[in-house]
Amino acid sequence: MRVSIGTNPIAWSNDDARELGGDTPLETCLAEARQAGYTGIELGHKFPRTAAALAPILERHDLALVSGWYSMSLLTRDDAAEFAAMTPHLDLLDALGCQVAIVAETSNAIHGDRAAPLSRRPVLADAQWPEFGRRLTGLAERVAARGMDLVYHHHMGTIVQTGPEIDMLMDETGAAVKLLLDTGHATFGGADPVKLARRHSARIAHVHCKDVRASVMADSRAADRSFLDAVVAGVFTVPGDGMVDFAAVLAQLPDYEGWLVVEAEQDPAIANPLAYARKGHETLVALLGG
Repeated sequence: MRVSIGTNPIAWSNDDARELGGDTPLETCLAEARQAGYTGIELGHKFPRTAAALAPILERHDLALVSGWYSMSLLTRDDAAEFAAMTPHLDLLDALGCQVAIVAETSNAIHGDRAAPLSRRPVLADAQWPEFGRRLTGLAERVAARGMDLVYHHHMGTIVQTGPEIDMLMDETGAAVKLLLDTGHATFGGADPVKLARRHSARIAHVHCKDVRASVMADSRAADRSFLDAVVAGVFTVPGDGMVDFAAVLAQLPDYEGWLVVEAEQDPAIANPLAYARKGHETLVALLGG
């Protein structure tokens, strides 16, 4: 395993519930991320979206750009149209040396709707999977031609949430489609991240290291909370602070090369971002024998 450890700004400023950390300057996020030991960071909504503007900011903080989320609408348009819409985003990633492009289907997702309980999340009919897989494969092949891997982010409140849905995604797509393994979303979605890592190790090209508080997850399921209400309640945390067995997950990925990204959205008014960023980084460093 040859890895670098990065983070995501969502611990400082939430992308879906922007009132969480809304007044935290980008400079604070970047400075504290580097202070906690990270060498890279993913995009957030406060980041400039041109290489000319973003590159000097990251350089000032000695941080690399890891990648950034892209919201797809492949259920409503084909891969050629999606690639055209995605091109400005890819241009930014490419200019800053990213190796992976993170995507998730969000045309009918509810993860950003605090009023929508997770029981109302969309489910793809069996008959829809082959066409979705074909379009996603076509998009991934176009992205690969630009020198990046397309990595699919399974996510609560979307059509790829559960273990069987992650397996279906892999079964219905070609080799160009890679998997972003998110340990927190896998666990909350009812899957075992260790088994997912073992089953799909050959196609995992990006890893989000997110921990889960078991009691909050149980309460959130029982109350049928929305995704964002579960986040605010504290369902997610950093490695070393929850129920996920990260040593076992990493043991399934001996040949993995890339980033391990600590991504644990919480309410920054309750969970101090710097303190938790440090804990997550220290946990992974210890597990990697560093």
